[in-house]
Amino acid sequence: MSKKAKAKAKEVNYYKPYHKPLIRRRRPNRSVGGDVGLYIFLGLMAIIMVFPLVYAVANALKPLDELFRFPPKIFAQNPTLDNFSDLFVTLGKSWVTFTRYLFNTIFITFAGTAGHLLIASMGAFVLAKYDFPGGKGFFKIVTVAIMFVPQVTQVPNYILLSKLGWIDTYWSIIIPAFASPMGMFLMKQFMEGLPTSLVEAAKIDGATEWKVFTGIVMPNVKPAWMTLIIFQVQALWNNNGGMYIFSEQKKTLPYAMGQIQGGGIARTGQGAAVTVVLMIVPIAIFIFSESQILETMASSGMKD
Repeated sequence: MSKKAKAKAKEVNYYKPYHKPLIRRRRPNRSVGGDVGLYIFLGLMAIIMVFPLVYAVANALKPLDELFRFPPKIFAQNPTLDNFSDLFVTLGKSWVTFTRYLFNTIFITFAGTAGHLLIASMGAFVLAKYDFPGGKGFFKIVTVAIMFVPQVTQVPNYILLSKLGWIDTYWSIIIPAFASPMGMFLMKQFMEGLPTSLVEAAKIDGATEWKVFTGIVMPNVKPAWMTLIIFQVQALWNNNGGMYIFSEQKKTLPYAMGQIQGGGIARTGQGAAVTVVLMIVPIAIFIFSESQILETMASSGMKD
């Protein structure tokens, strides 16, 4: 871009994230009793939703005798970290180290999430801001693909990956993650709320397609791609890859943890610790990005 164009773009704030004009909120017509009832209901729902997490953490802190006590207690009477120490001792005895399992999981999660974010965002940008033959039909295919559960696509995926020679490699999990239809659907619906005039004004000033995509579109749809990252990280972090990866050195952390959980009654305490270890990363990412998710869910269906 020329200096004159850059100055003009800076003046009209083309490259600053677009925000919809604030709408004055109407005060809901409810009585005090209605407000109290609503808060009580929301509080009960919050307790119901958080109870599984609290119970999982409490189980991980229970000694073995309390885990088999009936009727079970919610909280540990004699909390201990022995389950976690036993878990890491068991992992340390494996001929494949814990760090290797962890590296495999982190690499697959990072590569799959980054690739899916890039492909879904670029595809959604084209579908949302350009009219071309077959565009609407392609988006209908994406919408229909959301309805298929992973179990339905496992067999055709395996056949295709086998012919490509990607079985027993990291790519057998990473490449299918690129094509997840949910990401493209979410990004496309959110990008449609971005004014087309903002994109056209930048092009008139000489911005390239890549500059429009990275400098204007992506900053303005940050809540959408932050939500997409959370969903994809959760899916890949918990993927054990047992159907596609057979070499022990390429196995993921959920696979190793699953083997420990299936070790019988003696490993019940370690199994409870496994549950907590596997849910730490998805929950931490969700907590740090909660506001972005709420903004996405609130505005992804709105149109100007």
